[in-house]
Amino acid sequence: MPNLANRIQDTTTTTGTGTITVSGTPAAGYLAFSTLGTGAVFDYTIQGQTGSEFEVGRGKMASSTTFTREQVLASSNSGAAVNFS
Repeated sequence: MPNLANRIQDTTTTTGTGTITVSGTPAAGYLAFSTLGTGAVFDYTIQGQTGSEFEVGRGKMASSTTFTREQVLASSNSGAAVNFS
């Protein structure tokens, strides 16, 4: 069962369809991904800068600033992991 992680928001410049690396500096008024702790499973949403790319899924914290995409639930790539531009 995933953790409930309210008010976590960060940025990434990750490309590809693998592990996501976040900046480690949350948006103003939000918590950092590091508050989840390594190994934590959580639901996520990623929105691309263009507004047309998105991904909703379940991730697992690999470190304080990286997480793996464990399961993609929906995306702008026909339900597969998105290679964000």
